[in-house]
Amino acid sequence: MSRKIIYLINPIAGTKKKAQLKDLIIRKSRAEGIHFDILSTKANGDYDHLLKAIKKDAITDVVICGGDGTVNAVVNALQGIHVNIGILPVGSGNSLALATKIPIQPGRALDVIFKGKALPVDAFYINEKFSCVLCGIGFDADVAHEFAKQKTRGLQTYLRISTLKFFKAKPYPFEIKLEDRIFKTDAYFISIANSNQFGNNVTIAPRASLSDGLLDIVIVKKMNKVLLPISVLLQVAGNNPLRKVSDYGDKKNIVYVQTNRISIRNPALAPLHIDGEPADTSAEFKIRLIPHCFKLIQPL
Repeated sequence: MSRKIIYLINPIAGTKKKAQLKDLIIRKSRAEGIHFDILSTKANGDYDHLLKAIKKDAITDVVICGGDGTVNAVVNALQGIHVNIGILPVGSGNSLALATKIPIQPGRALDVIFKGKALPVDAFYINEKFSCVLCGIGFDADVAHEFAKQKTRGLQTYLRISTLKFFKAKPYPFEIKLEDRIFKTDAYFISIANSNQFGNNVTIAPRASLSDGLLDIVIVKKMNKVLLPISVLLQVAGNNPLRKVSDYGDKKNIVYVQTNRISIRNPALAPLHIDGEPADTSAEFKIRLIPHCFKLIQPL
């Protein structure tokens, strides 16, 4: 079966960088002899036009030129559609691409599209809102909300905001139901991770797999603030081992477990982000896995 690709980019923003990306896509796709079209992304997440184009032209692959937020919106819209997903990572964090070792360089990422293999990837719902990478409740979500307001994006901006927010950070009360156990705890943030990282190769959940049927839960509990960055760095470095739910103990600064379902009560309405994008919070979250939700083209 011959391949037919739709590339989703934003052609309206006529910056030199995006113009170069479009030219690169056209040149390399023609060289491969692949039928393709270029459509625009939609800020409002409405991809009815994409669904119509896939059906009309028997599209085999949809390649998203964007970051985790754009990937989230497109994959959510295409659930149940038999089409492979590709990524040309041009976002701020690119955590899904980095987790699957898709190169950041557009030319090399295109080579993955042409020569890689489509493999199944899990996703999950948080209160019926879709996520395919990671969602966070608390401090990291506070940073995500502020980051979204900035005119200048990128890692430096993210680090600057994180540093400023750190000095004002406070723990939030949570009630967590894992398997048949219920815990009350104060925590700076809770990460629910399908991917192993926040983005930019910061691995908050080092043991996470995109296709193991499990979510990695990282609970960064209330502690002396001097210990907070040290504890998080130890988690990032992989020095905090996975625990069984039955091993949960109040003396641990960070709790790291795996599950396919979790409920979290959030009485203080700690903020929420989903795949790095700010989202409306809730007094309670019910989170469940979607095994093998979509197929992502990855390096061989």
